[in-house]
Amino acid sequence: MTPPPRDRTDFDEASRVVRAAGEGDKRAAAELLPLVYEELRRLASSRLSALPPGQTLQATALVHDAYMRLVGEADPGWNGRAHFFGAAAQAMRNILVDQARRKSAVKHGGDRRRIELDENAAPELTIEIAPGEVLSLDVALERLEVEHPRQSRVVLLRYFAGLSTEQIAELLDVGASTIKRDWRFARAWLQREMREGDSAGTSDA
Repeated sequence: MTPPPRDRTDFDEASRVVRAAGEGDKRAAAELLPLVYEELRRLASSRLSALPPGQTLQATALVHDAYMRLVGEADPGWNGRAHFFGAAAQAMRNILVDQARRKSAVKHGGDRRRIELDENAAPELTIEIAPGEVLSLDVALERLEVEHPRQSRVVLLRYFAGLSTEQIAELLDVGASTIKRDWRFARAWLQREMREGDSAGTSDA
C-alpha cells in the first residue's frame, strides 16, 4: 500500500529546506532531519505492511523514494544532496534504534540475526534484527563518531542510506579508494567493539 500523496506545499517546502541546507543555512540543516525522518518512517511502515514475514526493506529504495517525494525534480545541487543523504542516513539509524528500544521494552531474547557489515553485500534495512544487536551497533557507532568522524559517516551513508562507494566518494569529496579503506577499517573497528561489548555484558551477568 502506497502512502497517501503529500500536498504540493510539502514538496515545495522540503525542496526549499534541502537547498537552503546545502547553501549553509544552519537553521535549515536542523529542520532537515525531522523532515526526512518522518517521510522515511511513513515509507518504511507502508512497505513493511505489504511484505511477507522475513523479508527485508532495501535502504537504497527507501532513501531514493524519500528523495523523490521530498525533492522531486528540483535538484538541490551537490551540497544539497550531501545534506539530504546525511540526514536520511541518520534518520534510518534513528528508525532502527527507536524500533529496537520499543521491542526491548516488551520482549527479551527471541530470534537473533547478527548484523553483518558485509563488504560486498548490498546494504539493507533489515527490520528483523534482534533489538540488542541494533542497540550495540548504535553504541559502537557513537564511539566511532568521536574517534573517527569520516569513517563513521561512511558507515552511515553506506549501511543506513544504502549508497554505493562511488556515491559516498562524491558526497564526501574524496577518492573511491579512500572510501573503500574507510569502510574496511570501520567494519573491523565496529565488529571488534561489538564483540568486546558482548563479552563485557556476558561477564557482568
